[in-house]
Amino acid sequence: MNSNIIISNIARFILLLAFQIVIFSQISLFKFVTPYPYILFILLFPINSNRSALLIASFSLGLILDHFFDSGGVHATACLILAYLRPTFFKFAFGLSYEYQTIRINDKLSPERFTFLFISVITHHFILFILEYFKFVFILDALLRTISCTVFTLIVSILIIYLFKPSKR
Repeated sequence: MNSNIIISNIARFILLLAFQIVIFSQISLFKFVTPYPYILFILLFPINSNRSALLIASFSLGLILDHFFDSGGVHATACLILAYLRPTFFKFAFGLSYEYQTIRINDKLSPERFTFLFISVITHHFILFILEYFKFVFILDALLRTISCTVFTLIVSILIIYLFKPSKR
C-alpha cells in the first residue's frame, strides 16, 4: 500500500469513528433504530491490502466504540467477525471478479455491490444485537432491531459512499 492509501484509510477511520460517536449515535428513530455507518471503514478497506492490518484496525474501531458507548465489547466482536468474513462475502457477491481484484465498492451501485453491502451489514448487526441482548427470550427483539437498523444503515451508507465518492480523473 502506498502512502496516499494509508493516509486516506487513517482519515476514513477517524472521520467515520467521529461521525458515529458525535452524530449517528444521537440519531434514534422510534428510540429503536440507529444507523451504524462506521462499518464502511471495514467494507471500503482496499481488497489487496494486508488482511492482518484490517483485522487489527477493525478490532480497534470496535474497541474505541465500545469505550465510548460502554457496550462491553459487542462492537469489537461484531467488527472483528465482519472483517474476518469480508473475503467470503466478496467471493459470494462478486465471484470471479473478486479473484482478480477488479472491483471497487464505491463505483456505480450494482446488484453485486448491493448484495455485498447487505450481507455485510446484516451480519454485523445480527452479531451486534445478539451479543447486546444475550438472552434467548430477546431473540425476536434482536431480529427486529437487526432488520430495522440494517435498512437504515444501508440507506445512510449508500448516501455516504456516493456523497464522498472520489472523482474520476
